[in-house]
Amino acid sequence: MRAHNAAIHCFGMALGAQVQQWRLPQPIDGDPLPTVDLPLPLKAMLFRRGLCSAEQVESLLSEQPLPAPDRHFPELETALKRLKKACLEQEPVAICGDYDADGMTSTALLMRAFEAMGACPQAAIPSRMDDGYGLNIGMVEQLHSEGVRLLVTVDNGVAAHEALEKASELGVEVILTDHHTLPAARPKALALIHPATTPDNSPYDSLAGVGLAYVLARALAAELNRPESISTARDLFCIGTVADMAPLTGANRTLLREGLGHLHRSSCPGVQALQQLAGLGDRPLRADDIGFQLAPRINAVGRIGEPSLVVDLLTADDPGRAFELGRQCDSLNRQRRELCDAIEAEAVALLESDPSPLPPFLLLAQGHWHHGVIGIVAARLVERYQRPAALLASDGDGRMRASVRAPEGFAVDCALQKCSALLDRHGGHPAAGGFTVQITEVSALHQALNVLATDWLETRGADLLVQPEALLQLDQIDHAFWHDLQKLEPFGAGHPKPLFWSRGCRISHQQFLRGGHLRLKLEQNGVERQAIVWRWPEQAVLSQMIDVAYTVTQNHWRGETRFQLEIKALRPHLETMELRRSTGSYRVQRLNSESLELINPDGESLLSRVNDAGVLESDDRRAEHPYVAALLQEACVGLGLRP
Repeated sequence: MRAHNAAIHCFGMALGAQVQQWRLPQPIDGDPLPTVDLPLPLKAMLFRRGLCSAEQVESLLSEQPLPAPDRHFPELETALKRLKKACLEQEPVAICGDYDADGMTSTALLMRAFEAMGACPQAAIPSRMDDGYGLNIGMVEQLHSEGVRLLVTVDNGVAAHEALEKASELGVEVILTDHHTLPAARPKALALIHPATTPDNSPYDSLAGVGLAYVLARALAAELNRPESISTARDLFCIGTVADMAPLTGANRTLLREGLGHLHRSSCPGVQALQQLAGLGDRPLRADDIGFQLAPRINAVGRIGEPSLVVDLLTADDPGRAFELGRQCDSLNRQRRELCDAIEAEAVALLESDPSPLPPFLLLAQGHWHHGVIGIVAARLVERYQRPAALLASDGDGRMRASVRAPEGFAVDCALQKCSALLDRHGGHPAAGGFTVQITEVSALHQALNVLATDWLETRGADLLVQPEALLQLDQIDHAFWHDLQKLEPFGAGHPKPLFWSRGCRISHQQFLRGGHLRLKLEQNGVERQAIVWRWPEQAVLSQMIDVAYTVTQNHWRGETRFQLEIKALRPHLETMELRRSTGSYRVQRLNSESLELINPDGESLLSRVNDAGVLESDDRRAEHPYVAALLQEACVGLGLRP
């Protein structure tokens, strides 16, 4: 039997407008972590993520004590000394945050903590529409005129060179706490609290703005022996960290694990109000509850309202007032959803009404679109069309302001830098960014971005890449499995929810839901499970038998809790699988629960089986050839004989 060394390609059906390319997980012989007390699919997933020893898994599952922060932040002591003086002398302190969830929760956290410790804090958050991002000269001058001589930034400040110079001129001392990229020259400030100043491999190196605020407040409370002053700080840390999609590693993971179990019983009236309005009930919360229920209600305010509303909500002491402010946040979130849906519908219509092929880079401009939500819609277009997207809205004076999003692998920040000659200003990171551009330059900019996206698409391909991490049978999804899965929480950036796949599921029921979603009931080997596909086009046709890639959740509805599969991708189920190679195709088929047949392009057949230890074996000497062995391993995974 001849074999050829090349990558496996498994193509699926369209999920909406997306054509899928499935890449199944790398084969694993037997049990990769025999001493770890977890189900085999979870162990396979962890092993594929690089946790190759029981010690590494134990480290993930156990509580990790954090080192003293003053040993990791070299200027923390300076900041504490100045803040201690402000608290003891009841000094006015301005807190300047960003208008996103991270910045607003950071501001509220320090407002509550500093006030409880004796200072007189006041919030200073710029307006997205009127001021733009970060600390500016006008804010500094206004605060100085109001008698403020100490300013603390949260989630911003390191790039505010002009504002910091003005503060220095006016005698306003500044403590910078920020996690955005440090400039080459150190910002002018009394103290800098930044992850980049920590030692290599510090657990504090992935903190978001709210994490830095929490470290600062916690250290100050210890310095003043006022632990009660930060009674709600951890709750706000949890919300801000998840909302900002900070990596859930190191200190973020440790502190989030500490806080999530208590968040549903928060003593902060604002947090209580948000949970009540979200209908979360009196149960321990997961990171998902923050990400999909609490964070949007906060972020919506920064996008289309005034961020002071969130700060007022999270610093309110009266439950009645907190609930009323929470209702206003809830109302703005509904408006935000309506705006997003309307702009998305308009954007899709513009793209699909054009008979020419989709451009490699999607760039759409409409003067009436709302600046605060175009980033969300750009992300939806990326999900829908699997290519980078920029949405532009009028910024006045012949300019347009844009939000950019991109699939993994297309570096937004690098692309904008290469086009900087056409832009008035720009910034961002690999997955997202923004820019301001003259209307007269929009066409040239689109051409330049198309060139960059074309090169990327030729390498990556335009299909939706589906990469499940482990095979799961529907009958394995039970309460015991759910309990073990919860041991791996919290999930988020840097530690995502596992993507499982199941082979050969029959659709026993389907129902279209309001909002363009699809509810399914899937059956496999006599076991049924509920499933949901978000944003499914009604005209799309499903096969009766499908393979599905999904995350496992619980659906809480009217007092009843059920397991639910959130389907990320699906494809028609085929009993026979094809392995494509450069010089031909190999067919593989499953014979029973432990054996398979491989047929080469010449029609020659080879049999193999998985033994009781989970190891692939064959009586055929041809299976010892490395290329053939690799084919058999891939076939074993693709046919569902191994997790």
